Amino acid sequence: MSTTQMQMAASCIVENEVLWSITELCHATNAQTEHVIAWVYEGILTPQGDAPENWRFSGDALQRAKKALRLSRDLEINTPGVAMVLDLLDEIARLKK
Repeated sequence: MSTTQMQMAASCIVENEVLWSITELCHATNAQTEHVIAWVYEGILTPQGDAPENWRFSGDALQRAKKALRLSRDLEINTPGVAMVLDLLDEIARLKK
């Protein structure tokens, strides 16, 4: 395995182990807090914790939030539509495996 591949593999593992607060997730994705809260209530993101100030998001949630933001901004899809599109993309990925 090349050095680049090892660095990429290591960064993926670390990313999934790091937990992000809602503020950190918003900063990392350039999403507004209101969007992240709506995505959680719609089931797009599943944080650990019982309230927004206690929520912690995994690296997987970071990638999912980035996709949700692109769908919302670029295609002007509303929150329930974003949830449906992401569920369909997950199903396609599952079927490909």
